[in-house]
Amino acid sequence: MTAETSQTLDRGLRVLKLLADTDHGLTVTELSVRLGVNRTVVYRLLATLEQHALIRRDLGGRARVGLGVLRLGRQVHPLVREAAMPALRSLAEDIGATAHLTLVDGADALAVAVVEPTWTDYHVAYRAGFRHPLGRGAAGKAILAARQHPMTDPGYLLTHGELEAGACGAAAPLLGVTGVEGSVGVVMLAEAVPERVGPRVVDAAREVAEALR
Repeated sequence: MTAETSQTLDRGLRVLKLLADTDHGLTVTELSVRLGVNRTVVYRLLATLEQHALIRRDLGGRARVGLGVLRLGRQVHPLVREAAMPALRSLAEDIGATAHLTLVDGADALAVAVVEPTWTDYHVAYRAGFRHPLGRGAAGKAILAARQHPMTDPGYLLTHGELEAGACGAAAPLLGVTGVEGSVGVVMLAEAVPERVGPRVVDAAREVAEALR
């Protein structure tokens, strides 16, 4: 540190870097140890960063990078969407269902990229910007499954009628993307998800994760 730099800002940036380097978040105690400061300082840093949506804290108190980080750079969000689009297009055309990339935004699942199939007579209308609680729908449940079992691959999650009557969904979490919690999935009008859809969604999630690394 020099006389021209801000110690508080430096610590805040170090918090963001530490959180960006972990997939599972850090507790106040863990941050305190890594920064070499007391817990009170960490609480103040997190409270300030949380006000600006740069970090978020889950029910267990672990801090994670927030989507406000993406909003800092106007080109970042389009780049995330652009990176995911080839895999989403392929998934939508292959399955004949609406494909989407969903990210965590606080307690919600937020669709940030959506691709509808071009050859079907009808499909579910699903728009970028659509949000719903993490505990409802395949997209959110896939994210929660990865969060709850961080050392294993949860595969895919299936749901029916949780967000729209008559619609079912399949989703798989993004794995191994530092600082990003999300999922890739499809939503379709059907009584049940065909057997081949789940594994295909898992493959698409892997493709998107590789594009975002």
